[in-house]
Amino acid sequence: MTSKNTLNAKNLEALGVERLAELLIEISTGNAAAKRRLRLALAGAQSPSEVAKEVRKRLIAIARSRSFVDWQNRRTLVEDLETQHRAIIDQVAKADPAEALELIWRFTALANSVFGRCDDSSGTVIGIFHAACRDLGEIAQAAKLAPEVLAERVFNALNENDYGQYDDLIGVLSPALGPTGLEQLEERFLELSQAPLAKPRDKDRRVIGWGGGGPLYADEISSGQRETTISLALQEIADAQGDVDAFIAQQSDAAKTVPRVAAEIARRLLKAGRAKEAWSAVNAVDENRRGWIPFEWEEVRLDVMEALGRKDEAQAFRWRCFERALNGAHLRNYLKRLPDFEDLEAEERAMSYALRFANVHQALAFLVPWPALDKAAALVTQRSAELDGDHYEILSPAADALSAKHPLAATLLLRAMIDFSLKRNRVKRYRHAARHFAECASLASAVGDFGAVETHERYSNRLEQEHGRKTSFWALVSQIRCN
Repeated sequence: MTSKNTLNAKNLEALGVERLAELLIEISTGNAAAKRRLRLALAGAQSPSEVAKEVRKRLIAIARSRSFVDWQNRRTLVEDLETQHRAIIDQVAKADPAEALELIWRFTALANSVFGRCDDSSGTVIGIFHAACRDLGEIAQAAKLAPEVLAERVFNALNENDYGQYDDLIGVLSPALGPTGLEQLEERFLELSQAPLAKPRDKDRRVIGWGGGGPLYADEISSGQRETTISLALQEIADAQGDVDAFIAQQSDAAKTVPRVAAEIARRLLKAGRAKEAWSAVNAVDENRRGWIPFEWEEVRLDVMEALGRKDEAQAFRWRCFERALNGAHLRNYLKRLPDFEDLEAEERAMSYALRFANVHQALAFLVPWPALDKAAALVTQRSAELDGDHYEILSPAADALSAKHPLAATLLLRAMIDFSLKRNRVKRYRHAARHFAECASLASAVGDFGAVETHERYSNRLEQEHGRKTSFWALVSQIRCN
């Protein structure tokens, strides 16, 4: 049976209305966030229009604020923004979509001023604005705003999109804009592309930074941002209209040879049933070019090959893609198209290739999740000298996966991370290094035969000789031993 002192709705109801009201006043004293929540609750008890008034007042106050919000105070800002957002969606939108639409526009417009004084290294704040932007679609349809009016609002918003809060706006609002609104929006951006950009006199130009080519001027940056805004908007309008050719028209000849852009063009052409044109588009990229080839380009090229019935070529290309980057998805798709037994031989060939792959970390990142733990252990023991402990995002989960059946390989991975932390004096990693050291000690008894590898005792002695003065590390080691 639940205690009567447990905090739950039923027990609190037993206190009575008057006592609860007194407690709320007491708790909210000196707590601005709690007071705002209570005011919204009181407004909601009256009508949605009263909630709208409260929200509007708060949005104005946030917009006027100039105090910097660091990571320590970010939570308060986040809670405030989320409270206003929920009030608009949960209370105002259901009763008055037109009013909610106006408020959500005001809310998203806060982004530029908020980010100008906020540390959002975690991405939490931009996530709130992106969520609000997504809500615009449903609210705009319910508000039944004239498409021309909505188009103008979208045009203005995208020209104030300093922090990417409106990046998906056209796609979100395309149902509400409809053909009329999309055409109006396209016209506005085409007009903007033709409008001359006022250039300041040389003596009035403002230098905002320096690059390899010399000074960076504010007017040049502004011009480049305007061109990017126009191009992206016209691309998104073309997508909303289902106009593949209009999308392609926004790409320069140089851009069409970039793998990501070529893939986007080819995918749209393929979706439109224009497979031969998609083949030409995707092959505007030189497969043997220097630099990274994204998986998306490879995937689209394979889809086009399949659509054209070039299945044998597609299989050969899948294998080349696997060889280039050890991509497990390509290998799985390759194997499942092979006859029985041939797939087993091909898989073994792939594992052998991975063991010889130039980048040991990339090979490990492929073998562990495949999973081919025996091969991963062999890779680690044979090529331990190549391991870089800085790649903890690969080495740490690999050590966890190998520890049960391959303790020696797991130990070598852990040592690589320990050695990197100590040799490079990465003090912030000492806590992890101490934990890894304890794990090495725990695995030592399971290794059995270290062979040519240092035993844990010898490794520990060497660490003390080479890094004995790093007292913060050894203090953490002692702390873990005591626990």
